Amino acid sequence: MESFSQRKGIKLVKSVVQVDSMDDELRNSLWNALTIYYWNRVKRNTLGDYYLANDHNVEVLCERLWLNHFKIPLDTLPTSWPNARNKIRQHFFNCQWNEVYDFVEFVAIQYPDESENREFMKFCNTVLEQELSAYRFVGEMITQITSKEEISEIEEALKIPLKPVNDHLRRALDLFSDRKSPDYRNSIKESILAVEAICKLITGDAKATLGQCLKVIKDKVGLHPALEKAFNNLYGYTSDAEGIRHALLDESNLDFEDAKFMLVACSTFINYLISKSSKAGIKI
Repeated sequence: MESFSQRKGIKLVKSVVQVDSMDDELRNSLWNALTIYYWNRVKRNTLGDYYLANDHNVEVLCERLWLNHFKIPLDTLPTSWPNARNKIRQHFFNCQWNEVYDFVEFVAIQYPDESENREFMKFCNTVLEQELSAYRFVGEMITQITSKEEISEIEEALKIPLKPVNDHLRRALDLFSDRKSPDYRNSIKESILAVEAICKLITGDAKATLGQCLKVIKDKVGLHPALEKAFNNLYGYTSDAEGIRHALLDESNLDFEDAKFMLVACSTFINYLISKSSKAGIKI
């Protein structure tokens, strides 16, 4: 269900998909990933003491952090693991959002066990997807997968004061951005329904299908045949693939990337149709 801020357009898409920020949930989840894959490896010795030297790989990682990431004197690295971890923790929870990614990327490269690093990066990607981060590990680098331009297209489309279009787009975003139970399948459906809604408004035919509308729009606003074909194909995809539109299947393999693509593509196409209709003198 949409929050008050989302319904009123106060909560922008870029605050839902985390592009230039990082909320507490995402930061906490990344710290937990570091704890599971690295920090918990340091065990007590036979005397019951927690020394950094109790785990060689973590000790090497910390030395590399002090030398090449924090760039502070190596002789300030505590021998006590709880003290060393607390210094790392203080940095992690007080640094800027982008510095968190710098840190996570550094650890995933500099920890001596490559197989463990691969598992860590895989786990991080799951966290990043669940928390709607705009970034993922691609190879050994954290890379942006959702651009500012894509975010802008969605936000521009959400500002269109046409209730049927706006309702479907906001529903698509709401289903896509539900961090506890995202519904990618129905988000895709709502995205294409938003396109269908704008096409019906442009043609003035509330009963026409998207395919029928596109044929009329092609002549009315000068829609390029390739674009008409492309969206007819997308409409067919939502009618057939995984039974999205008609719920032919109970389960779906659709994921974050599928839903994001459709939300961005449909928003962009809606913005395009609004612009073309305005130039053609069509009032919606």
